[in-house]
Amino acid sequence: MASMAGAGETLAKKPGAAVDGARLYRERTCIACHGADAKTPILPEYPKLAGQNAKYLAAQIRDIKSGARNNGNTPAMKGVLHLVTDPEIDAIADYLSKLEP
Repeated sequence: MASMAGAGETLAKKPGAAVDGARLYRERTCIACHGADAKTPILPEYPKLAGQNAKYLAAQIRDIKSGARNNGNTPAMKGVLHLVTDPEIDAIADYLSKLEP
């Protein structure tokens, strides 16, 4: 997993480098809980992410990462979010917002 973090940091630091939200959604293991299509989560209490507002999603992810949001199943996400940079959060949120709900 350390190699994934390094790759993300490299992407984020390159000026003009496009960050692929779809790829990051898979690589950062979001699909494991929220489903490959972002609308078939493995548990009913996990949110469907497809079509959600990008700014809202990014804010929720950042709040979970920082600990500002700490309820329900946030510990599962917190265990993965240390691998995700701010530009990657924005790219993932943007990608999810463009999916058909």
